[in-house]
Amino acid sequence: MNKQGIVEAVHSVLGGTKVQAEQTVDKVLDSIIGSLKNGEEVSIAGLGIFSVKQRAARQARNPRTGEMVNVPAMKVPKFRAAKGLKDAVK
Repeated sequence: MNKQGIVEAVHSVLGGTKVQAEQTVDKVLDSIIGSLKNGEEVSIAGLGIFSVKQRAARQARNPRTGEMVNVPAMKVPKFRAAKGLKDAVK
């Protein structure tokens, strides 16, 4: 499933137009991304927890040339699945 599939599922439940359903999905995604940008966790019951993790600076090897390169520290998104999601997938 992709974003368009989610929009169609929202449209089938809420009715209205597909444009309104797409705006609703966009707003949910923008809210999650905005919270993560602010360093907050986003917890969705039954789905999981989205958070931001600080990854330390490190050295890595360029596989093409074998040369060592420095990878700077960065923030990366992290997702921990809820027990309900894990059980549903089994």
